[in-house]
Amino acid sequence: MVKEAIVLAGGLGTRLRNVIKDIPKPMADINGKPFLEYVLKYLSHMEIKNVVLSVGYKHESIINYFGNSFLNLGLKYSIEEKPLGTGGAIKKSLNLINSKDVFVLNGDTIFLVDLRDFYRFHKSKKSFVTIALKEILNPERYGSVEIDEKSKIRSFYEKGIKKDKTLINGGIYIINKEFFLSQNLPYKFSFEKDFLQKFYKDFDFYGYVSDAYFIDIGIPEDYEKAKNEFEKLSL
Repeated sequence: MVKEAIVLAGGLGTRLRNVIKDIPKPMADINGKPFLEYVLKYLSHMEIKNVVLSVGYKHESIINYFGNSFLNLGLKYSIEEKPLGTGGAIKKSLNLINSKDVFVLNGDTIFLVDLRDFYRFHKSKKSFVTIALKEILNPERYGSVEIDEKSKIRSFYEKGIKKDKTLINGGIYIINKEFFLSQNLPYKFSFEKDFLQKFYKDFDFYGYVSDAYFIDIGIPEDYEKAKNEFEKLSL
């Protein structure tokens, strides 16, 4: 089981600016605690030991709050002086990762996947990149993902396509470090568009489907929803 993770926590929270003021989106207050604290609590519960927080906008607020450790997690920081895109942020953060594979999570999303089972699946497929997928209704807000009978990624669809039910990218990945760094990727790029959607046809990327709890606080409605649901879930 991999014990290291990267959390992408550099988001500006543009669509939440009216409700979270001038702080990084992962520091949005959820019932008295920053959202990122719930993400780290989940990683601790899943027996992760070392976390690299990829930070940028107002990163001091994150570093000052969490310091070098949280619960049983050792924390390191990969600081973006200028925005690098999600792909560039991962690439920079990998300098602080020692393991061959690493979990990568979005700092504004919680998807309570069993990481141990997720990793077993990843290894069984000998996958270069594995994406945790969630089946949802009314997926217009998200891009969707299609897999074949062997769970290999077959296609990606843009946001806004109307379907009753589909698989979406849940924002948790397992990435093979050596493979990722060998692709001659630029300094600044989108992980989703410039990496996943570019390379999935040439290499074996897989989708791991989970029905675990999922929420993305990217819009005010779901930010308020998280406040209500986290109390019920005892997160």
